[in-house]
Amino acid sequence: MAAKMKERDFKKRWSELHGDADVMGIVDAWLSISYQAARICSALRISPNVLTLLGLGTAVAMVFTQNSLGGLLCLVISLFFDGIDGSVAIYQGHENPMGGLYDSVADRISEACWLYIGYRIGIPAWVVLSMWTIATVQEYARARLASLGHSEIGVVTPTERPVRASFMAIELVLFSLALPGIEILSYLFLALLLYSFLKVMRAAYRMLDKASL
Repeated sequence: MAAKMKERDFKKRWSELHGDADVMGIVDAWLSISYQAARICSALRISPNVLTLLGLGTAVAMVFTQNSLGGLLCLVISLFFDGIDGSVAIYQGHENPMGGLYDSVADRISEACWLYIGYRIGIPAWVVLSMWTIATVQEYARARLASLGHSEIGVVTPTERPVRASFMAIELVLFSLALPGIEILSYLFLALLLYSFLKVMRAAYRMLDKASL
C-alpha cells in the first residue's frame, strides 16, 4: 500500500520520476522533510491537488500584500505547499499526468506573482519579463520532451524552482532592510537563468539526437 511506503522507497521513486537524478546533499535533506510532510498530509487525508491549490492561492495572495514581510511570508508558505504536493502524490501512489498538468500551470502562475512583487520592489520590468519567459520556456521544453515519449531530463540546474524562490526571498529581505543591490542581483540572477536554460536545451538536444540514431 502507498500509505506504508518507506522513506528509501519514496526517494527512489522520486529519483525515477526525475530522470534518475541523484539524491544527495540538500536534495536528500529536502526529500526527508517532504516525506514526513507527506505522511502527515496523508494521515489528514489531504490530496495533492488541494496542496497545489493552497500553494497557488498563497502565491496570488502575495500580489495583495501591502508590505515586503507579508510578501515574504506568503512566498515561504506557497513554496512549502508547492514543494510537498508532488511528494504527497508519490506517497499516496497518485502520480498522474493530470495532476502534473495542474501543478505545472500553478507553478507558472505562482512565479508570475513572485516576479510581479519583484517589479514592485525595484526589479526592472524587462528583467522580470525575461526571467519569467526563460524559466517558462525551460520548463516547457522539459514537459514537451515528456509528451514526445522521452523520460525526464536528469539535469539539475543552478536555478531550479526552489532557487528561484530563494532569489525572490533575498530580494524581499533587501527591500525590507532598505539595503542596496536589488537591481544588480536581478541582473546576475538573470544571467544564471540563461545559463540554466542553455544547459537544459543542450541536454534536450543530446537526448533527441541520440533517439534519432
